[in-house]
Amino acid sequence: MLHDADYDQWPEEHPHRIVAWLREQNQEAIAHAISAHYTGWGISHDSPLDKALLACDELTGFIGACCHVRPGGIATLPPKSVVKKLKKKDFAAKVERHEVHEGVRLLEVELKEHIAFIIEALQPHAKELGLEGQPTPEETNK
Repeated sequence: MLHDADYDQWPEEHPHRIVAWLREQNQEAIAHAISAHYTGWGISHDSPLDKALLACDELTGFIGACCHVRPGGIATLPPKSVVKKLKKKDFAAKVERHEVHEGVRLLEVELKEHIAFIIEALQPHAKELGLEGQPTPEETNK
C-alpha cells in the first residue's frame, strides 16, 4: 500500500512524491522498488523487493476484481479462475496483463502459484479490503 501513498492526492505525480519522501527518510531500497513497479518507466528491477512489487501490484488489483464478481469472494476463489479471467481482455480491462506476466517472469515463479500466494495473503484481510464477494439473495433478505 505504501507504493500508492501519493496516488489519491496527486495521481498525476504518482509515484514521484512518495519516492522523494522515502529518499528523504533514507529508504532508498523501498524508493527504488516503488520507482520500478511499472515496467514502462524503464527502471531496473535489481532486488527481490523490486521484482516482488512489480509481480504483486497489478495482480493484486486483478484478484480483487475477481472477488467482486464471485459470490463467495476470495474465500472461494481458485487460482485457475484468476488465470482464466486474465485471458479475457474485457474483464478488468485496465489491468495491464503484460505487467502481471513480466512480474512473475522476473520473480521466476509460476503464475498459478503466485496467484495462490496472493490469494492466501489477502484472505485474512478480506473484510477490511472488501473482498468478501457479493451477498447471496438469502443474506440480502435477512
